[in-house]
Amino acid sequence: MTNKLLVSRLLPVIRPYGVKMIIAMFAMVMVALANAAQAYMVKHLVDDIFVNKDRFLLNVLPMALVALFTVKGIFYFTYTYMLEWVGQCVIRDLRDKIYTHIHSLSLSFFQTHSTGSLTSRIINDVALLQGAVSNALISMLRDMLSVIGLLGVIFYMDWRLASLSLIFFPLAFTPIVYFGRRFRQVSTTYQENVGDASGILHETIAGARIVKAFCMEKYERMRFRRKIDAIFTILMKETRYRSTSHPLMEAIGGLAMAIIIWFGGYQVLKGTSTPGTFLAFLTALIMLYEPIKGVSKINSTIQSGLAAADRIFTLLDVKSEIVEKEDAIDLPPFHGAIEFTDVVFSYNREEPVLHGINLRVDRGEVLAVVGPSGSGKTTLSNLIPRFYDVQEGALLIDGHDVRDVTLFSLRSQIAIVTQQTILFNDTVYNNIAYGREGCSREEVLEAARAAYALDFIEELPNGFDTVIGESGARLSGGERQRVSIARALLKDTPILVLDEATSSLDTESERQVQRALENLMQHRTTIVIAHRLSTIKNADRIIVMKQGKIVEEGTHDELLERGGEYELLHRMQYID
Repeated sequence: MTNKLLVSRLLPVIRPYGVKMIIAMFAMVMVALANAAQAYMVKHLVDDIFVNKDRFLLNVLPMALVALFTVKGIFYFTYTYMLEWVGQCVIRDLRDKIYTHIHSLSLSFFQTHSTGSLTSRIINDVALLQGAVSNALISMLRDMLSVIGLLGVIFYMDWRLASLSLIFFPLAFTPIVYFGRRFRQVSTTYQENVGDASGILHETIAGARIVKAFCMEKYERMRFRRKIDAIFTILMKETRYRSTSHPLMEAIGGLAMAIIIWFGGYQVLKGTSTPGTFLAFLTALIMLYEPIKGVSKINSTIQSGLAAADRIFTLLDVKSEIVEKEDAIDLPPFHGAIEFTDVVFSYNREEPVLHGINLRVDRGEVLAVVGPSGSGKTTLSNLIPRFYDVQEGALLIDGHDVRDVTLFSLRSQIAIVTQQTILFNDTVYNNIAYGREGCSREEVLEAARAAYALDFIEELPNGFDTVIGESGARLSGGERQRVSIARALLKDTPILVLDEATSSLDTESERQVQRALENLMQHRTTIVIAHRLSTIKNADRIIVMKQGKIVEEGTHDELLERGGEYELLHRMQYID
């Protein structure tokens, strides 16, 4: 994005704080005027006091100077505080907006973006933008206003010297423009590498057990070292640019100052200018040079912030593949059937994963879905809560196409228990109550009891108030699964999806979880995706999927007698 477009995207975020921005800008103008007044006082100090021996002015000028610095200090505090407040509010709003936007995106987005990269966008990129908005923006606005005020002073005192000094302004800003482009490129590369490093950190810390089990500590250390070496190289490149721009600005400033001193001194010697006017002009010029140098110094911060803003707004521009219609209706309480009608689905519009699926699941029915890996079982279940949209055909719940109803009303009627149990680094109580705001403690305890989780929970150090660690690390696999089942029980939805909920458990844990699942499945329409056929013998109906198609359908006994795909899967699992 161009700088102009980025600024136009930032303005709506800043606009709600317009009043404070106006107050800050007024305070900045007053500080700039105070700076100009300081320079102008030098003329009276030299001409009226030192040359003309004006005793009255000698008594008045110091008091005026004290008053000027006091007023300047008050206005300096005002604009600094106000702009910092606005900057922090903008950053807070952007972080909230990015986080909300990420969670509005479809699951396909998370399959192509790493957790570390997204975390870096919210934390690191926004922090860089904060530096540009809260610090660099303040300095730049202050310096630009000071430049305007001081330019007015030097033109008022000597327009010829002022015109001569303006010749050097384009020369002074050339390094700023040149290095600005370099800073922008370097910062973009830096932020991408930080995102990659965050991804490596997240993966290796979350997968510490596998790293240790496969003795890959050295490999992961070297992989991370290569990434931080790349970050180091990028930062040193930025430092090289910054270190070059500063002495270049100094050299240009020194050249300009030398010429101005020669020309101004020549005018004083000729008698066309007074020493006070020349010294006041020189003071104003030195003060003018400082903010220009300041712009050069903060240029890298501004460019880093703009590069971060580019990445932030690029993320915010990503559209969800799952879009709720403007006239979407609330799905009435489920009472009839779930129907797949000629459903075709593919990821990224490539080879279809599901081919012409026709299926009806009646209320209260337990439907088991089996088949080899890659047959489309999980994909089928993911269409029900509309994690993905069908490409052809329709998925109907009680005759309503899921694309015509609100996502909240749809998903609030569906509970999901997966093989990969998702728990949060919070208390057991909060993990069970997740999704049921305002539920009573008695309801949470009852859900835990029905999930056969109450006994082990009460044995934890702090019972229900025990923090279970990231992904429930302090619990066993069976315990995590039963907490997940308790969460689904508490949600109390009419539709239940079990995606290989016991496939990763040992025999004893599976037995306990299976008992909990039987409680969960009572009086619910249930779709069970199963790997272990022993867990679905009592299902009302079983469908067998292969290569994205339903190839068999019936009860456990019927399918065994048929001697087809199901019987083959059964034989493979129970072969000696």
